[in-house]
Order: sequence, then C-alpha cells, then structure tokens
Amino acid sequence: MSRDAVTGGGCAVSLIGAVGAVVVWWQTSRTQRHLGNEFENNGQDFGAVLTELPLVFLAGAVVPAVVWGLGALLLGRRRRSRAAGVSEFHA
Repeated sequence: MSRDAVTGGGCAVSLIGAVGAVVVWWQTSRTQRHLGNEFENNGQDFGAVLTELPLVFLAGAVVPAVVWGLGALLLGRRRRSRAAGVSEFHA
C-alpha cells in the first residue's frame, strides 16, 4: 500500500469519526436538554455547547486517526519482517 493511500485513508477515517462523534453527541438527551428542548426552553444553556462541541469534534477526529496510524505502523512492520525473513531463506 502506498503512503498516499495510507494518508488518504487516515484522513477519511478522521473525518468520519469527527462527524460521527458530533452526530452521536447531538442526539443525546443531555445535549438536547441544554439546547432547550424542554418545556418553554427551561434549562437552555449554550455554554455547554460551546465547551463540549470542540472537544467532541477533536476526540472524534483524533482517536480514529491514532488507531489508523497504529494499525498502519504495525502492518508496515509486519510486512517488512516477512520480507526480511523471505530473503534470508533464499540467500
């Protein structure tokens, strides 16, 4: 697998993770309560949105990217060790 494919895959996984995390966070009852979906907007608190939304977005973007990177690193090492093992036997 080429380096461009690994980089593109990592970016795609990061984007999907960020969007997915925001969607899941948006649908929780706690978030809906802070956005004012209670009776006559009781409990409306946009401060929670302003503090939580950036953290949810970053966590959703960073965690999948780190997992993707670790997987790519481990698979790269595994392929290199197999290639080195094959060349030793044919020497």
